[in-house]
Amino acid sequence: MFTLRARTLVFDIDGTLCFDGRTIDDRILAAIGGCERVGHHVVFASARPVRDLLPVLDGAFPAATLIGGNGSLVSADGRVRARAAFDPAGLGALMETVGQYEATYLADGLWDYAYTGPADHPIRGRVDQGNLAKMVDIAELPEVVKFLVVGASDMAALADAGRRLGLTVNHHLDEAIVDFAPGSTTKWEALSSTGIGEYVAFGNDINDFDLLRNAERAVRVGSHPGLDDVAQVTVAADPEAVAAEISLLAEAARAVVRAV
Repeated sequence: MFTLRARTLVFDIDGTLCFDGRTIDDRILAAIGGCERVGHHVVFASARPVRDLLPVLDGAFPAATLIGGNGSLVSADGRVRARAAFDPAGLGALMETVGQYEATYLADGLWDYAYTGPADHPIRGRVDQGNLAKMVDIAELPEVVKFLVVGASDMAALADAGRRLGLTVNHHLDEAIVDFAPGSTTKWEALSSTGIGEYVAFGNDINDFDLLRNAERAVRVGSHPGLDDVAQVTVAADPEAVAAEISLLAEAARAVVRAV
């Protein structure tokens, strides 16, 4: 049995806890609940905006901190705040590039969103599942905190153009999407801003790299090669395997209590 100093557990959602885009398996929910009962604080850190985290959690873990938009949004005690947003000049430059590559996109504000992609794109089924927001024109969003390209004439060139603009870019080759965030916004940066330094992290994709790299215990779900250098533990992308790994954390905490 391992020992941990960290009392915070940070979980990515899609591909880590949620495998159908809509729900989290009861075994995983039970395992996280067990960790809460022995004193762990739970954080969910996702590429989804907070609006789209809520239906997946379905009321579970109301005391959890939520990090959305790959770090651009933070929700604590039920209050959502924007940590980072595109400045008008930066968004204008991005929109020029989007036009150059004939890109379609999902742009998220603090709560509402703009979408120009096809109705049958897989990402569309994950957006506003709880009917909590409005789809508007991007010009109607007071601020844009996340920008996801779902189609373009040249996705790789578009991703490179975004990097030249100084944006944080995650090119998800398996899903054929490119995720843009303002400046150096990451899940780890957002977590650090809340004062959390020691934690255990679970993630599955390249946007979890910094989160895993800085964790006391870093658990990769699945086999993304981009996480080879930072994952300390790898488990199958399967609810039973993930739940078992989470349950080990509760047992480790109980062992510390018994030893005191």
